[in-house]
Amino acid sequence: MIVRWLTFVRENLLFLILGSMGLGLVNGYVGNGPALKPLVLPILLLMVYPMMINIKMEEVVGAFRDWKPVILSLLINFVLMPLLAYGIALVFFRDNPLFAIGLYLIALLPTSGMTAAWTGMARGNLNTALVIIAVNLLLSIVILPFYLKIMVGQAVPFDPMHIFQQLLYIVVAPMVAGDITRRVIVRKAGIAVFRSIKPHLSGVSSLGVVMIIFVAMSLKAGQILGHLDAALLTLVPLVLFYALSILMGFSLGKNLLPRAKMIALVYGTAMRDLSIAVAIAMLSFPEAVLPIAMAYAIQVPSAAVIMKALLWFQRRSECATYPVLAEEAG
Repeated sequence: MIVRWLTFVRENLLFLILGSMGLGLVNGYVGNGPALKPLVLPILLLMVYPMMINIKMEEVVGAFRDWKPVILSLLINFVLMPLLAYGIALVFFRDNPLFAIGLYLIALLPTSGMTAAWTGMARGNLNTALVIIAVNLLLSIVILPFYLKIMVGQAVPFDPMHIFQQLLYIVVAPMVAGDITRRVIVRKAGIAVFRSIKPHLSGVSSLGVVMIIFVAMSLKAGQILGHLDAALLTLVPLVLFYALSILMGFSLGKNLLPRAKMIALVYGTAMRDLSIAVAIAMLSFPEAVLPIAMAYAIQVPSAAVIMKALLWFQRRSECATYPVLAEEAG
């Protein structure tokens, strides 16, 4: 029964997020939001810890044996993405620095817990995807606080070291705990048991995402409903951000990498770690949660569209290479 529910949550994440946003706004409107504040930290741990169990620390050490996709992912995620987000924020969020911070958090936290899964479904190189996830996530811990300070300036005062400490709590501690958990399960129960558990970890994280979005919307219902037109307008810059992000990954990957590694690069740069972005926003910039919540409505469908496009191009390429076989197969 639990496995069935987790599968349902994972496969219907987009609709559950939209539903939790609506229910959260209603819950906050009737005045129940403040009672949920103590649940923020436990839910954040429920959201982050399971996806960290899949990350192998030893993969980071050997990352640069296959250096080209890793270097390209770092170039996109920590040079081109911040510049893109800053430019979009100047145009769309000049008068709303907190929404700009939401966009910056999206831009500065690369890869999602589903990056490897989408890469596999699109027939990409799974090992390359895992290495890109680990390296980019660890580097973002160091880079994010200082990039954010430069990009935000004096518009919203905050302490970069406080953000760094939060990242240690939210990312590093669960990563270490996750690595220990994986090793203990494999040692005590065997690799077969771990592999049977692994597919359901993303379902637990997805459940945490739905819950934290509900809490965030409940806590900020007053501000959101009071400026509903501004909230809906966040979709335009977000669509632009994701479209250009996908284009960057495709353009560089297609020209510089084999197809399977190009797919890993696309998903390792187009997908953002919205879970950790929500966590940082909830702890430091609660008003910045809305653009991140709205980003779920774009990121999940984008991942599916990328997969379908990649598989279509692959079938077309195979038909062009083997026209007789393709015709017979048809």
